[in-house]
Amino acid sequence: MARVFSGIQPSGDLHLGNFLGAVRNWVRVQDEHDAVYCIVDLHALTLRPDASELRAATLRLAQTLIAIGIDPEHSILFVQGHVPEHAELSWLMECTASFGELNRMTQFKDKSGRTDFISAGLFSYPALQAADILLYDTDLVPVGDDQRQHIELTRDIAERFNNRYGDTFVVPEHVIPPAGARVMDLQDPTAKMSKSEGEAPGTVWMLDDVGKIEKKFRRAITDSDGEVRYDPEAKPGVSNLLSILGAATDREPAAVAADYEQYGPLKSDAADAVISALEPIQKRFADLVADPAETERVLARGAERAREIASATNDRARAAVGLLPRSSSPRS
Repeated sequence: MARVFSGIQPSGDLHLGNFLGAVRNWVRVQDEHDAVYCIVDLHALTLRPDASELRAATLRLAQTLIAIGIDPEHSILFVQGHVPEHAELSWLMECTASFGELNRMTQFKDKSGRTDFISAGLFSYPALQAADILLYDTDLVPVGDDQRQHIELTRDIAERFNNRYGDTFVVPEHVIPPAGARVMDLQDPTAKMSKSEGEAPGTVWMLDDVGKIEKKFRRAITDSDGEVRYDPEAKPGVSNLLSILGAATDREPAAVAADYEQYGPLKSDAADAVISALEPIQKRFADLVADPAETERVLARGAERAREIASATNDRARAAVGLLPRSSSPRS
């Protein structure tokens, strides 16, 4: 089977948009491909998180992914910082990428424009991302258009390295994942649901209780004409509800619209469908939270499996560039 790599930052709890739009597909992918899933805590350091919050967020994200259905016995699930080859290969990638290439990355330009302090890590972020992918002889990287430039740079780095030093890396392909629901903010349906600050009344978190979910859907913005029709341009609020209900029940939004003549029942049914999808996940999450040692065991085993692959790739790269071999290669 082709190997697929995906990574996710522990920058806060997941929301409904993360789930319906992307992460739910990870469960499907693991049945079709050799899947490697990484919680990229080293990347999160560019956000200057509080240390205790980063540790807690990393563990909670692992528990959430397992609760969603990532099977650690079937897929490799691990924390990036537990596999030191990521940081080591990142340096080789930095020495292979050019300053101009890194300086042209649109995400760096966007993020660096929002802060007074710009870390060198933010600038070299794509080199670490390339290391993440190349360490696992990755064939396919399912990402949206916003990450296409990063994957193209990863391909360029891999090809340049192979041309200079001989075939070392598998050159990965960028693939558009199966379309997930484009979940918009319930209070501002022209903007994507996001990890915004404060109460975020338009964001449905995966761990919200039933009462909060029902309240947020009751207060969802629609419009004044009362017609239930799927038309994202003309009726973004109503269309968002139809998209959510359709994704939660595996139906097309336009087909869902035919079942409704009023907004009230649509809001109620959308809330019920989301609750039905999230309740088993929340129950499994609660079980995992009650036994954190089990999650830590799963992550340790995942890191061990990941290192079996990553260390071999890293050793190939070290030898290719002319670094002396280590007298021993500890795997712990």
